[in-house]
Amino acid sequence: MKKIGIVMGSDSDLPVIQKATDTLLALGIPFEVHVYSAHRTPEEARTFALSARENGFGAIIAAAGMAAHLAGAIAANTTLPVIGIPCASANIGGIDALLSTVQMPSGIPVATVAIGGGVNAALLCAQILAVEDRELAAKLDAKRASDSEAVLQKDARISADFAARQA
Repeated sequence: MKKIGIVMGSDSDLPVIQKATDTLLALGIPFEVHVYSAHRTPEEARTFALSARENGFGAIIAAAGMAAHLAGAIAANTTLPVIGIPCASANIGGIDALLSTVQMPSGIPVATVAIGGGVNAALLCAQILAVEDRELAAKLDAKRASDSEAVLQKDARISADFAARQA
């Protein structure tokens, strides 16, 4: 199975990345995590992206806040799918990172998930890999069913609670 490359612009993005890695671990998908800045370590970020396919990666997650150029810098140097996670900052709550991540020029696509969307970034990577991996596709189907069942259990519990209050 291909592995997922995960890069974050700063270690302050680690809580968001932790959600992604927890999801990948639960699905049995291998990954590597690195801290590369589009602005402070541009050569390392570029080298990582240029060699990602040869190093066995199937997709890359790039998380960054504020100017959030990391996903675009990675995508400019690889044709692997890049999923950007805009991270919240104290300044304006991550809207700056969202706009920086989603507004890519034509020809350099970056799939972008919600601000802080580590789980969805990991799931999108899993769905990309599952195109060619039936076992992973089955794990994703099972997760969807489990998630659905959890919501229905919450519905039953809350509905019963409010029905009892009215009795």
